[in-house]
Amino acid sequence: GVLQRAEAKNQNGRIYPKEVLMREAKKYNTLIKERRALGELDHPESSVVNLNNVSHNVLEMGWNGNDLVGKVEVLSTPSGNILKELFKSGIKLGISSRGMGSVKEVMREGGNTLEVQPDFELVAFDFVSNPSTHGAFLSPVNESVNKVVTQKYSNVENIITTIIREF
Repeated sequence: GVLQRAEAKNQNGRIYPKEVLMREAKKYNTLIKERRALGELDHPESSVVNLNNVSHNVLEMGWNGNDLVGKVEVLSTPSGNILKELFKSGIKLGISSRGMGSVKEVMREGGNTLEVQPDFELVAFDFVSNPSTHGAFLSPVNESVNKVVTQKYSNVENIITTIIREF
């Protein structure tokens, strides 16, 4: 599913420049290769991933235009089990990046917006109830004893998200 989107204003009023996200995605892919791309259920206050609250691990990540997309494995941890049960109950959950850095107010088409600055550092992707990135909702595609893997959201959701963004 969509993990993050470059060059589009999100619900927090922020725009992530593609070059900043590309740099951070490249760094994050190292964590993915090492099976250390862990995330939590809801954003914590801390910039450190707390192993007691880990619910999932990002397995793959790449670009589809300006969309940073990926696959996620839900872990059999206490938070991961909550996540699995929410999915089993048909709850629609989003994913959201967690990072540190500054923003600067800039004039863009459509008015002033907050642009994420080059000092941004990606920490993790966390599951949330209301993601700031439009259309960043994931759903399970298969389930085994130990994992639920999520896939890119459906074409219908993609079309709806595009229409909403244009208005």
